Amino acid sequence: MPDDFPGSPRVLKGALVGIDPLNPVASVVVFQYNPDTLTRTVQAQAAGDGGARSEAMRLRGAPVETIKLEIEIDATDKLAEGDGLTASLGIHPQLAALEMLVYPKSALVIANTALLALGTLEILPPVGPLTLLVWGLKRVLPVRLTELSITEEAYDPGLNPIRARASLGLRVLSYNDLELTNPGYSLFVVHQIAKEAMAVIGSVGNLGAVAGGNVKLF
Repeated sequence: MPDDFPGSPRVLKGALVGIDPLNPVASVVVFQYNPDTLTRTVQAQAAGDGGARSEAMRLRGAPVETIKLEIEIDATDKLAEGDGLTASLGIHPQLAALEMLVYPKSALVIANTALLALGTLEILPPVGPLTLLVWGLKRVLPVRLTELSITEEAYDPGLNPIRARASLGLRVLSYNDLELTNPGYSLFVVHQIAKEAMAVIGSVGNLGAVAGGNVKLF
């Protein structure tokens, strides 16, 4: 089933990528169809809420940004092509890759269980993969999957799901959340610098339009 017209520009695919050095391809979810909408909520982290007037303009750090989107997964094309893996598993692998973004690695769970059995007093919770939302070249963000709702809509004769919708809730992780040594820290800093540059580009074009260009802001 072609998803574009001849001669049309190639559209980049959005993706969620879970980076795990021990298993690099464990959770790579390329969106089969890019969502039509992506809802972003940005909440400022004001330092002066309820404080002195001199603190009213201060910010504690980057705002808290949450993202909601819905993706579709459909095996129809692969089944029509005679893909053997899809015929035997449906879209189980794609759904599993998505769900693994919120699972601790089983090896770490087993290791912690063994440590508990040996009487270890302090057990650190397993660390999940660094998850990146890739939404075009200008938006690569470290995120945490906070909400996942999967609606399976069709099955093959073996009850393997062959069509599903997944609603995702993501929280962007900024330099407020990550250690300096975490790759996500640098990714977010680069993202903010790029956003600052784009804001300047947008502001220069709009400044002359403020009240007909007769207002001096400074």
